[in-house]
Amino acid sequence: MASDLPPDILAEIFSCLPVKSLLRFRSTSKSLRSLIDSHKFINLHLKSSLNFKLILRHKTNLYQLDFPNLTKSIIPLNHPFTTNIDPFTLNSIKALIGSCNGLLAIYNGPIAFTHPNDATEITIWNTNTRKHWIIPFLPLPIPNIVESENIERGGVCIHGFGFDPLTGDYKLLRISWLVSLQNSFYHSHARLFSSKTNSWKIIPIMPYTVYYAQAMGVFVENSIHWIMEKNLDGSDLCLIVAFNLTLEVFKEVPLPAVIRGEEVNNNQSFDLEVAVLGGCLSMIVNYQTTKIDVWVMKEYGSRDSWCKIFTLVKSRFTLRLKSLRPLGYSSDGSKVLLEIDCKKLVWYDLKSEQVIYVEGIPNLDEAMICVESLVPPSFPVDNSSKKENRLSKSKRRYFFIDYLSFLLCIS
Repeated sequence: MASDLPPDILAEIFSCLPVKSLLRFRSTSKSLRSLIDSHKFINLHLKSSLNFKLILRHKTNLYQLDFPNLTKSIIPLNHPFTTNIDPFTLNSIKALIGSCNGLLAIYNGPIAFTHPNDATEITIWNTNTRKHWIIPFLPLPIPNIVESENIERGGVCIHGFGFDPLTGDYKLLRISWLVSLQNSFYHSHARLFSSKTNSWKIIPIMPYTVYYAQAMGVFVENSIHWIMEKNLDGSDLCLIVAFNLTLEVFKEVPLPAVIRGEEVNNNQSFDLEVAVLGGCLSMIVNYQTTKIDVWVMKEYGSRDSWCKIFTLVKSRFTLRLKSLRPLGYSSDGSKVLLEIDCKKLVWYDLKSEQVIYVEGIPNLDEAMICVESLVPPSFPVDNSSKKENRLSKSKRRYFFIDYLSFLLCIS
């Protein structure tokens, strides 16, 4: 029986199970509930998890399916928003902000505002346990020059979500700026939300402006990334800028020398975007009329570690290819799942260079991969060092096989 096994062996066995099974076993006894709900086990399960979900959004609807196995049925998700934003409000959406440790940050409301106090709602949500946490509403800051003048104005804001391992804190960064007919863009304002304090604070120095207004931040290596520039008049070069969640400062990420050279010399017209692929920072270089290159930074922060992994020639597509974003590798690493034009999913074979459309997936607006976990949105992952297990590997193997047989019998 379960009670006859040492607790650390029991935890190791259960850490290999999917969340669905753990939630079922959790209801069988108080001891199992105590084990599965513990910070130590949640952290162990997160580190052991090999199960991933592909989260899809189409208009205001959310769905999930297993990744990289995309053959199973799509499961609709009932979002936890409490506020029904007017669907006819300008750019009103339910957007995917980001995923981290099995938590999904989602946004309900407009990206472009007609008033700083327009209704919005941000929720941190575990789609597997169905637990969520609503972040306190924060109005957009209004400069004195705008308050003193009766002028038409609007605002734009974007978000990034990630985890600070040093403090064990989930953080969300919001970057906003005001727009008016008289004064095209005011300076950017950055605000940081902490799940530990359940409050926002001001980031005093924000020397950049996000290049793509609808781009949500990409979380890699303790930092959230965007394509930015120092001015919006086109006089500055595009940059990859990272906000470090521990130091709470902005820094520039070095671009490959060949990209910087092309940008400086203006030999070719292209756009830059960032993504995460296989846990690494990825850069998409979109040459508007010819091709799209996908790069990966294999050693974070090292300019020389940038590696171009493939090029997609636009003429190979029947319809005009406007954009792509890599999502993840197949189970054997031979293919990359791509989101095409924010509408379709395709597999790109790295060896044969073939493009295979994923069938059975409805039209989508955005997609995101999220690891399966038990992490609740209301407390951080326990990063304390684990004690070494005193049992030998042979005993571990014996207990694992014996107890796995027990689980199969009762499931």
